[in-house]
Amino acid sequence: MKLKKILLSTNVSKTANDWTSLILRLGFGILMIPHGWGKLQNFSAYSEKFISFMGLGSSFSLALCIFAELICSALLIIGLFSRFATIPLLITTFVIMNFHNWILFGDYDLVPAFMLGYFSILILGPGKYSLDHFLSK
Repeated sequence: MKLKKILLSTNVSKTANDWTSLILRLGFGILMIPHGWGKLQNFSAYSEKFISFMGLGSSFSLALCIFAELICSALLIIGLFSRFATIPLLITTFVIMNFHNWILFGDYDLVPAFMLGYFSILILGPGKYSLDHFLSK
């Protein structure tokens, strides 16, 4: 009976929000790092065929993508500058979606999932279990 009451409840607790923020930050941060690491390891091969974002050149665009996928993901994991770190990640997912003509399903269906996750982190914030929270005291 108690489980039914919990599952049907519309109340939101601060603790639940903090744990949700932590799970989202860790999950999406950890899941993105291999993408950036693979691009970093094969920078020369990727830079030849990478898109030139806003005319910045393929190598610089690739470097920005690696920065978002590695550095910003690491910041998310530790919860430092969390909301700022989601902005480059959102831009990266937006550019990828645009490059693939906004195909939401099929080979690129993880891209909108990442976009939704980063947007959720941006709205929820870092939560209590983050360096942002610790440094704000």
